[in-house]
Order: sequence, then structure tokens, then C-alpha cells
Amino acid sequence: MDETRHVVAIVDDDPRLLESMGDLLESAGYVARGFPSAGSLLVSGLSDLDVLITDIGMPGIDGFELRDLVRKSRPELPVFLITGRHEIADQGRAQGGSGFFRKPFDAQALLAAIDNALHQSRDGG
Repeated sequence: MDETRHVVAIVDDDPRLLESMGDLLESAGYVARGFPSAGSLLVSGLSDLDVLITDIGMPGIDGFELRDLVRKSRPELPVFLITGRHEIADQGRAQGGSGFFRKPFDAQALLAAIDNALHQSRDGG
């Protein structure tokens, strides 16, 4: 059943980024689900997600905390971190996800990284 479309969750408190990322992912054949906060994603649940893309700098639960929470319940879920604050990008905490992107990021590079992560998880590692 290769017709199954992968579900990619985007968590960002910027509604314009949610919309543009959603459009990008949908155009690439993914099902995009946008969430304005980590809390709204956690309430919705993680069970049907194939990939998570989260902004780091958000009020409440930030992207690092969200990544760590997700790892506890879905350690196999690929998590990509994005940020517009470049001083954060240079911290060691930014490592340890499936990928890290600084805004503005290269859309094709992000799509390639998502595709690669999905193939790795499908192939068991």
C-alpha cells in the first residue's frame, strides 16, 4: 500500500509559516497538519504522525522540550527543529534531532531530509 500519504505535523506559533509549510508539504504529496503550539499537538496526539517539524522558539513548551517529550512516547518518530534565531542554532541542544534548519530554509533540502528520514524509519533504522 504505497498509496498511503505520510502525515507531517508542523508546530509553529507563526500562522504564516504554518500555512506556507502546509502548502509545501501538501504539494510534495504529504498530509500536513499544522499546530500553533506544542500543547495543541500533544492534545491531538502523536499516534498517527510520521514526521514532526517544530519551531524551537515558542511560548510555553519550546521545540527542545517538545522533541524530548516526543522521544519518550515515540522514539522512532523523526523530529526536525527549525529556528529563526541563529544563536540557538549554534547550541549543542540543536543536535540530536533528525535534522535542523535555520529560517529561511531551503524547501527542497527540507523535503529531501523528510523523505530520507521516512525511508530510514521504514527500513528499520
